[in-house]
Amino acid sequence: MPASTRHHRALAVLVHCLGILAAVPALPAAAPEAAATPRPPAVTPQTTAVTPRPTAATPLPVASAPPPVAVAARAPLAATAEATPPSAPPAMAPPSKSPAKTIPPPVTVAVAPESSPAPRYRIQVRNVGNSPVDTTVRQELPPGASATSISSGGRATRAGGSTAEVTWRLRLPAHSSTTLGTALAATAPGQAMTAPACAFTSDGSRPYDCATATWQAAAAPAAEVTEAPPWRRIPVLLAGLAVLLLLCAGVFWVWRRRRGRRVTAAALAADRGPDDGRGTIYPRPSAPSPAARRRTPPVWLLVGAAVVVLAGVLGAAGWTATRRVASIDTQKQPTSGAWMGTAVSGPVGVPLRESAFEFTVYRVSCGAAGSARPADGGTASAAGRRCQATVGVRNVTGDLQPWHGELQRAYLPGGRWVSTDEPATRAANLGRDVFADPVAAGSRVVLPLVFTVDGRDPPRQLELRSGVFSAGVRVDMP
Repeated sequence: MPASTRHHRALAVLVHCLGILAAVPALPAAAPEAAATPRPPAVTPQTTAVTPRPTAATPLPVASAPPPVAVAARAPLAATAEATPPSAPPAMAPPSKSPAKTIPPPVTVAVAPESSPAPRYRIQVRNVGNSPVDTTVRQELPPGASATSISSGGRATRAGGSTAEVTWRLRLPAHSSTTLGTALAATAPGQAMTAPACAFTSDGSRPYDCATATWQAAAAPAAEVTEAPPWRRIPVLLAGLAVLLLLCAGVFWVWRRRRGRRVTAAALAADRGPDDGRGTIYPRPSAPSPAARRRTPPVWLLVGAAVVVLAGVLGAAGWTATRRVASIDTQKQPTSGAWMGTAVSGPVGVPLRESAFEFTVYRVSCGAAGSARPADGGTASAAGRRCQATVGVRNVTGDLQPWHGELQRAYLPGGRWVSTDEPATRAANLGRDVFADPVAAGSRVVLPLVFTVDGRDPPRQLELRSGVFSAGVRVDMP
């Protein structure tokens, strides 16, 4: 080989090696995971006989073999970096139980009072569904009230408890509404009267919707209030008494001063001799004057003043203590410590709000003694009976709120109480457990709660609450 050719080849090899060394640092470092990953088998070119080919270029396998190897070396690195778990699992709140989807009722109810001298109510019942609905509308009357006028189709009946009610049986076409009306006899002039109304299924067992309204007597014109005369106002009387005391003190001081002057003048007149006050050339010897006795107030005046001051102090203390004791409410639940919120009580049909829920008891109906059967669900004795309360529950908070059947109580005469009969309540709600799902934020549900009681007397009071530490609400039964 000529020398020039050898020099050229050596120079070419040197340049090629320098290019390889310059390109090696730019290659990514192989990760341990990539090193441990088995490489794909190398492509082995097969020896084939050289045959004449068309002039079209065919890619060689050797030229395309290195890129897959490089890609295979990088792909596990990226996949391994993405799949590497963190050192500790992220702190995540446990998934909250989502509320059950609330299906809007096909029938809605709205109650509004009328501006009239006697209690009158207007009830609007609307079918928002696409098919006709048979419904029973019941309006509870306040205790002692009676219906004087009922719209066509309604009749006054006696409920399972001790109150009267007005009942209508309606068939509402699809997307229709009807208006009902009642007029009541006022039990007492000017007394507010609350009369809730509910739309039930055709058999009257399950409520579609409920509403309530309170009739208020027309406000009488305010009587003109005349101011008391000045001499009967307490500040004026106190000011007059103070002025009188000052005047008395001033008169007493002037009297004492004048009396002192008279005594002094009388003493000087007694000291004068028979010369009728005529002077002599010789000075008269000074005689020791008798010691003047300091006058003290009489005993009766001191005792009287002390008695008056003591009576005033005792009277003020007694008046203050009486007012503070009278302001103590013995029925009020504590608002600090374990209790949340303030306990509220009211009659049937009045919305009562506690810390999380707004409860409204629309109706309470009790069956006859012995009507509760174990086959209906729940536990019942031979003399037991079921009392079903139609209750509206509104979540007034911004979060999901659970509630529990054991915390809903019915108080019986004698201080006894019973919790919700959950199997019977589930049966009244067509097998749905109303306490299993929390109430969604801002939503409202109307559902029946069943209490199994013994004896003939219905419950005296219902206690409803959202949680163990909630003060809850108490609904007085009529």
